Amino acid sequence: MIDPLPNRQQTTAVFGSFVLDGRAEVPTVIRDHWVILEGDKVAAISPSRPKAADVVLDKPGRFILPGLMNLHNHCFSEAIARSHAEDGNGVTADQSVVYTVLLPLSKSGLDILSSQERLAVARMGIVQLLLGGATSVMEPFRNGIPEMFDAALELGIRFWGAPYLFSASDPHAENGKVVYNTQSSDRSDNAADLAAWNTLYETWQGRDNSRIGLAMSPHATDTCDPDLFRAATERARELGVPITTHLAQSASEVEKIKSRWNGRTPAEYLDWLGVLGPDLLAAHCVFCTDEDLALLRARDVTVMSCPRVFTRIAKIAAFGRFEAAGLRTMVGTDGYNMDLLGELNAAAIISKTASGNPKIATAPVLLQSVTSAGGNAVGRSDLGRLVPGAKADITVVDMTHPHLLPYMDPMRALITLANRAQIDSVIVDGRLLVSGGKICVGDQSRIMAEGCAAIEKIWDLPEARAALSKT
Repeated sequence: MIDPLPNRQQTTAVFGSFVLDGRAEVPTVIRDHWVILEGDKVAAISPSRPKAADVVLDKPGRFILPGLMNLHNHCFSEAIARSHAEDGNGVTADQSVVYTVLLPLSKSGLDILSSQERLAVARMGIVQLLLGGATSVMEPFRNGIPEMFDAALELGIRFWGAPYLFSASDPHAENGKVVYNTQSSDRSDNAADLAAWNTLYETWQGRDNSRIGLAMSPHATDTCDPDLFRAATERARELGVPITTHLAQSASEVEKIKSRWNGRTPAEYLDWLGVLGPDLLAAHCVFCTDEDLALLRARDVTVMSCPRVFTRIAKIAAFGRFEAAGLRTMVGTDGYNMDLLGELNAAAIISKTASGNPKIATAPVLLQSVTSAGGNAVGRSDLGRLVPGAKADITVVDMTHPHLLPYMDPMRALITLANRAQIDSVIVDGRLLVSGGKICVGDQSRIMAEGCAAIEKIWDLPEARAALSKT
C-alpha cells in the first residue's frame, strides 16, 4: 500500500519567488533564488538555476521555508476527540478533557484495536502532519502504539517518538475528581514503562539515516512520581535524547501537585527533581505563574505553546505571554488541528487580543517558533534553517492562491492569511513527500479511509459514547 520512499541521493532544485534565508540573524526573505539540495543536505542558495538536477520544482509564487517543525502533537488521542470535544462536550465537573476523554478513551481504544488498525491511525496522522507542512514531529503517545514508528519510517517524516512513561497509567475523571489508577500490583507503573521505552530505543533510535529517534516523555507532573521523573531524566541525559512532558496544562494538575508536594507549583516540582534544563520541551504551561515562567527562563526550558486546542475549552494559551517572559517558545498543534500555518495565525490573534498589544507575536517571531527555535530546542543546528550544510528539509508554500493576493510583505501574508491549503511541497532528507498539495508516497485516500475506520471502532465503544456525550 505504501509506495517506496524516493532515493535521497538525488539532486533537487527548487525555485522560490521568496526564500527564507537562514544566513541572516533574523528571518529575512530573499527573492528569486534557487534552493539546491544534494542528497540529504542543502548544497546552495543561488540566484542562478543549476545546470542539472534529478528533480526540478519550478513554479512561480512559491515561498521556500526551512522544514517546519511541529514538536508537540498527538495523532492518536486527538483523533478520538476530534469534533466531539467541542462546545463543552466531554467536560464533566469542570475537569479537563485530558482526564474525561483523551487518556481514558485512548487506553480503551488500544485494548480493542489490532496492530494493523493502530498502524492505520498512525499513518493517517503522519499524512495529516505532512499535508499541514511539517517536516519534523515530536509525537508523545501511549506505549501501546509502537506502530507510530512504523508509519513514520514508511512515510518519510522526521520523527521523535515519545512513548509515555506513567506512574499512574490510568488517570481518569470519576465523581468530579481525577482518580490516578495504576496497572501494576505495586501501585506504580514506573518500571514497566521505562523497560518498554528502552526496548523501543534499542529498536528505533537512529533508523534511516537518523531520521527516526526517541524522546523521553514522562507524561505529566501529576501522573509521574519523583522516582520516575528522576530515573527518566537520568536515562535521557545519559543517552543525549530530548525530554518532553506536559506542564501545568490544567487547574486540577496544579492543585494536585500543590497538595502532594508542600505547596509547590508543577514547575517548582520539576525544578526540585532536577528535570528543568535546556533539553526539556515543556508542553502548554498555561497555568504557570509569572514566577514559574521566570524559573523556566532561568533553566533555559523550551515552552511548547499549542493555542487552538485550549480555545476548545475556553482557555487562553497565549504565545505572547511566553515570548514576553523571554522564553524560547515553539508553536505545536497538539494533534487538534495539524495545520501548522493556521496554528501560527491563531497564536498571533490570541496573543495580540489577550495582551492588547498588536506588536507582540509578530510574523518573524512566529516563523522562528517553528523553524530555528525547533533546531535549538533539540540541539540540531542543521534543522530549522535554510543554509548550506543543513538537512534537506524544506516546506514550500503556494503564495498565488486568490485569498492571499495581493500582499506587500510575503512573511506577514504567510502568517496572517495562509493555511495548510497552500502547502505545495514537502521535502524531508532530500525526499519529495508532498507535491502539488498531495501525498506522493502513498495512497492518500486509502490511508485516510483506513484510519477513520479504526477511530470509528473506538467511537462505537459504550464508554466512548458516554464520555463524548457528557456536558
